[in-house]
Amino acid sequence: MSDLAIEARGVTKVYGEGAVAYHALRGVDFAVRRGEFVMLSGPSGSGKTTLLSILGCVLRASGGSVRVYDVDVTAARDRDLPALRMAHVGFIFQGHNLIASLGAGDNVALLLELRGWSRRDARAEAARLLAEVGLGDHYERAPKDLSGGQRQRVAVARALAGAPPIILADEPTASLDAQSGMHVTELLKQLAKERGHTVVVVTHDNRIYHLADRIVRIEDGRIVEAHS
Repeated sequence: MSDLAIEARGVTKVYGEGAVAYHALRGVDFAVRRGEFVMLSGPSGSGKTTLLSILGCVLRASGGSVRVYDVDVTAARDRDLPALRMAHVGFIFQGHNLIASLGAGDNVALLLELRGWSRRDARAEAARLLAEVGLGDHYERAPKDLSGGQRQRVAVARALAGAPPIILADEPTASLDAQSGMHVTELLKQLAKERGHTVVVVTHDNRIYHLADRIVRIEDGRIVEAHS
């Protein structure tokens, strides 16, 4: 078994055709070891989110190959991608993407139910996960009644639901103040170091770069630099 959680080789992504075609990714090679905490940096429009979406089985690459925990994602059928996401990936979105009509706990429990858990077990596990991120007394609180940092912690708890081995986060500190952003990033690092999750964070927030095992920079759809 490879020690790589993610391995992308020669990945391209093209939107449109002919003269109006937009090349979002131009032959990207990107690999992450199991339990590694990697940040993917670069300017807006550089291809960071596109690459993250391909790694997370949300988008298909136009070319190249992607393996996630030794599974060839590029060979999978479209109808198999949701199952691959459920099995391997937890997402943390920039805008939290919490369901406004559900409390914090049920936002987490819903994902567990989609993964086949019973309602009772899902609620119990959601309560445990909220406690783990410091929100044990916020189960019934609606997203609108939470601070930005608290909503992002709920998003982290939801990403952990069902213990997916890979956590992908898209600009998780973009809407947070410095202290909240640091807390969320430190929690993600803890998950990698203590729980063995593989974590990839898309960010241009240089306040948190020092927490990464490795920083990979992408510009104009190409990897241009990587350093520890």
